[in-house]
Amino acid sequence: MRFALSTEQLDFAAELRKILEAGQVPAAVRAWSAGDTDKGRALLRQLAEMGVFGLIVDEKYDGADATPVDLVVALIETGRAALPGPVIESAAVIPALLQRLPDAGTAQQRLPALASGESLGTITFVDPQRGIALDAAAADVVLLAAGGRLALGHSAADAPGEVSATAALHQADVAEPLSSIDPARKLFRVATGTTLAEGDEVAAALDHAFDVGVLACAAQLLGAGRAILEQTTTYAKQRKQFGRVIGEFQAVKQQLADVLIALDLAEPLVYRAALTLDSADRARDVSAALVACGDAAHRAARVGLQVHGAIGYTAECDLSLWLTRVTALRTAWGTADFHRGRIATALREPAAV
Repeated sequence: MRFALSTEQLDFAAELRKILEAGQVPAAVRAWSAGDTDKGRALLRQLAEMGVFGLIVDEKYDGADATPVDLVVALIETGRAALPGPVIESAAVIPALLQRLPDAGTAQQRLPALASGESLGTITFVDPQRGIALDAAAADVVLLAAGGRLALGHSAADAPGEVSATAALHQADVAEPLSSIDPARKLFRVATGTTLAEGDEVAAALDHAFDVGVLACAAQLLGAGRAILEQTTTYAKQRKQFGRVIGEFQAVKQQLADVLIALDLAEPLVYRAALTLDSADRARDVSAALVACGDAAHRAARVGLQVHGAIGYTAECDLSLWLTRVTALRTAWGTADFHRGRIATALREPAAV
């Protein structure tokens, strides 16, 4: 079987890229880092007009009711642009979560505004005593998931006794800001507020939403890796050393080729994970996608920095925005060890008859 994106999906990606390139995203990222979110939110509203934040939202909540593949297409482009703000949370995780809650009231109350881009949302999947949420000060909806297996940092198979009726979704109260390796990904400590839903059905919804977040993170890492490769290749064709452009040197060519191969091998895993989100292979496939995309993007970042030299990590060089983004995203939705553990667990399980 040969998988390929449709003409409509390719056109959608091209249009998003055109909007983001015209929007001067690096300037918006630097402004976001300095506490000015106006430019970033203007870009996010443009994407909302394109339907990005309502892609996986049901039509009854004013969404597009599109497929996870469509979401991946969009998030690869946001990763390629290093777009600031809680895009993964607003466009992927919260919509996936709220639509699976047993009570549709919370979804009806919050999803239309998220789908239209009128509001931004963020969520944290950790113990409520250690809750840390992305861009909580800029978000209109701040949620905290507590009590589920993944919220405690375990895979479903590793901690079967952890899920109980105590699994809950809370409105979170924002506390003090925390430092972040990526200044445009502002972190805040949050605490448990009003309980919105709890019970076994909530635990299942939390697990599903977490995996959607893992997939979305993989897509953004893939996009970021592609952007770093493009910038580095362009630089290698311009920078001269010993009277020759450095892109002519075999050592540089080989490193860039290795990055391209790693990204090309990771990409199919992302689309497979999007196609199996509702299957028993969901956790294995999204974890495999994140590990592969994280490793490929990290390789791209290392090669990009080496080819650019010392200028690559300076604040004045746009490449630095992608370097810090990749570093932050690699562990934002679970460490590589955590996801490799989930893959190993899935592979050890007997095949379903």
